[in-house]
Amino acid sequence: MNNKTLAIVSYITIIGWLIAYFMGKEKADNFLKYHLRQSFGVMIASVVLNVVLNIVVKIVPALSFLGLVGLVILVLWIIGILNALKGESKPLPLIGEWSNKTFTFIK
Repeated sequence: MNNKTLAIVSYITIIGWLIAYFMGKEKADNFLKYHLRQSFGVMIASVVLNVVLNIVVKIVPALSFLGLVGLVILVLWIIGILNALKGESKPLPLIGEWSNKTFTFIK
């Protein structure tokens, strides 16, 4: 697989991220590394958001509509995949810059 394909695959669950990471480890360019960091950031944000929302909804069941905030994660995934498809390295809204600064271990 080429790096563009691996960048797209990296957004498809943790399994896709692992496949992209290990298959692209030898031939990774800046484009692939960038999207690995972005997609990892989306996954971390997803887990944190789910944990926080589950706790809030358990405490105050009337706030169960906050589950719709999870759609933000879906939108971020779609934006990331579209950026990878177009060959662009644009940061994702809300978490893009944070992902690049935080996940520097992805080299």
